[in-house]
Amino acid sequence: MLSDFLHMGGYAGYVWSSFGLTAAVLLLNLAGARRQFKQRLAFVRQRAAAEDQT
Repeated sequence: MLSDFLHMGGYAGYVWSSFGLTAAVLLLNLAGARRQFKQRLAFVRQRAAAEDQT
């Protein structure tokens, strides 16, 4: 029963690769968003520190 499900009627390669590709894109999107957030946060903090000095 589980073997039939995992085999997907002969389309397992297409189905599981599409799931894997989707998961990879979502993880890369999340990682990129986190990286951009950290960069912008550092920029805002740097700018605030520069304004405090003046």
